[in-house]
Formats: sequence, C-alpha cells, structure tokens
Amino acid sequence: MINISESAQAHFRRLIEREALPGLGVRLSAVHAGTAKADVRLEFAEPADLTGDEWAIDCDGFTLWLDAASVAHLDGAEIDYETLGTSGQLQIRAPRIKGSAPAESASLVERVRWVVEHEVNPQLAQHRGHVSVEEVTAEGVVMLRFGGGCHGCGMADVTLKQGIEKTLMEKVPGVIAVRDATDHETGAAPYMPRDSVA
Repeated sequence: MINISESAQAHFRRLIEREALPGLGVRLSAVHAGTAKADVRLEFAEPADLTGDEWAIDCDGFTLWLDAASVAHLDGAEIDYETLGTSGQLQIRAPRIKGSAPAESASLVERVRWVVEHEVNPQLAQHRGHVSVEEVTAEGVVMLRFGGGCHGCGMADVTLKQGIEKTLMEKVPGVIAVRDATDHETGAAPYMPRDSVA
C-alpha cells in the first residue's frame, strides 16, 4: 500500500490543525497515470469534496483519501517530510505511477501506445508537439495524428519517417509501416511552417 512517514503525518497534521475545518483530510491521486507525464496530486479535501469511492487510510490525527482510480499506480508509494534547516520538503516517491511496459504477449495496439507515450511524445514535446494513435491495422500499419507544434509543421514527414516510424519498427515487433492521418493544412501553430521548408 502507501507508506507515510511519521514526519509526513506530523506535517499534514500541523497544516490541517491550522485550517480548523471539521473532517479535513488529505486526498492523493495520480494525474496522467501510466504515461510519461504522470505525476502525483496531493490536496486538502473536506468530506463534501469526496466522491465516495476513495480508499481511506487512517493516519495520526487525519485521514488520507486515496483516489480509487489511482490505487494501482500509487501502490508502493512513499510520502516523507524532510526537515532542512528552518524549513522542510515533502517528498513523494511513486515507482509505479508511469506504469510498466506491456509484455511481448500484449496486443500490438497496447505496445504501440506505450512506445508512443513513453518514447515518441517526450521527444516531440521539445518542439511543442505530440502524436496520438488513431488506428493500428491487423497488418501492422500504424496511423498517427500529429498535434501541437507538429500539426502543420514542415518537418512532419521527416519526423514521421526518420524518427517515429524507425522507432516503432525497432521497438514494436509487428509494426510494418507508419502513416500520417493529419490534415496539415489546418495546423494553427506549427513549429516550422510548411512554406519555410524548401
């Protein structure tokens, strides 16, 4: 489950006592769980804020509410509070929040989505872009839709063939080709406008 150190519990208890609201607790959830952008959200929660499916973890003087949809991703998480001189720092370690690569026996779609989310999109984010998987055919053709800075970018064809297709074909057995399903003429903020590429 989740390990909350005594120092973290004392830190939360002090903050909650300062608020002086009956039933105030702490809610923990995973945001973008299972992706490279995964993060932890920690917030105060009153009873009226709860949806009713949270898991309750009794702590010393308060309740930590764990978002039900986040349980698998936050299993094994550790919350600690480290005192540093006159201040302190809350540390949350959630080793499973980004998920784990699907097994070779997983479907082609699952394996493609994993590589796109964890390897391709972090690279494209450097240029304010991303791709989404539109379709994976039974034959192994992956259809992608470019977004952000990649939508309408003059280098999208190069990125597709020399970057994304190469990566997917190397990392995902069964992928035979990658195609672009994007109407690049509608791109509103391309990283490199198409008319600037000779």
